Amino acid sequence: MGLRHIVLLTVREGTPAEEVEAIAASLRELPEQIPELRSYVVGVDAGLSEGNATVGVVADFDSAADWETYRDHPGHRAVITQQIVPVLVARTAVQHRT
Repeated sequence: MGLRHIVLLTVREGTPAEEVEAIAASLRELPEQIPELRSYVVGVDAGLSEGNATVGVVADFDSAADWETYRDHPGHRAVITQQIVPVLVARTAVQHRT
């Protein structure tokens, strides 16, 4: 049985679009560093509804252990601490079995 990890990030109002795109680009580079990622999709909100999150991530893993490897990976932690945390207003996540 696999595991799906879904994250929604909301960034501070006024964060430049270029900065949001840079976050998404850095996240999209993680599969090259973390082979435990079976599938990884990162998207920036299309702006169709007010109140939406800014960035969404859907990641699939073969096991909870693989998710933990991703969670703790230095490349992933660097994106979080260097790019996301400085502009983050809200984060929500769920992990569910697939």
